[in-house]
Amino acid sequence: MCNAEDVNGFRPICRWCQGQPRYPLTCLKGFCLMDKFNGEVALLLAWLLALAASLAALFIGEAMGQTPCWVCWIQRIFMFPLAIILGLGLWWEDRSSGRYGLALALLGGTVGLWHLALYGGLIPERLEPCSADGPSCTDANQLILGVPIPLLSVITFFVIAALCAAALKDKRS
Repeated sequence: MCNAEDVNGFRPICRWCQGQPRYPLTCLKGFCLMDKFNGEVALLLAWLLALAASLAALFIGEAMGQTPCWVCWIQRIFMFPLAIILGLGLWWEDRSSGRYGLALALLGGTVGLWHLALYGGLIPERLEPCSADGPSCTDANQLILGVPIPLLSVITFFVIAALCAAALKDKRS
């Protein structure tokens, strides 16, 4: 049952849960989190994620001094414009910018999957793009809080893609 309180005998029902929330804590005291989640919020979350990932990539490369391999550079080519395109889409209140974000995120996620396969050793050594004198995709220093950077990249790209798709699916103006 929806946790929204009765108001003068009327129980407000949000259009998402119809009084039967599927996820815990989605409808609390008349404030339904799912009802507030719309295309603009999805684009905002996608932009914040793209911005955080871009800043993290710059920090790892510039402040920590870890030179990225060319597979990382290709992923950056897809991530950096995401922060700009989604930010401009929010500024201009243009939810259709999510379609460009979706395309960039899916392409970047595909490159990220290849990078993850390199990291996991699924790709034969003769096909690895990393040179012997440069950075390696398979080093142990490719971890952040015990999670491999290539895995974080894949997760980030596909979450951004899902948020952009949610922004496109939202029909509210």
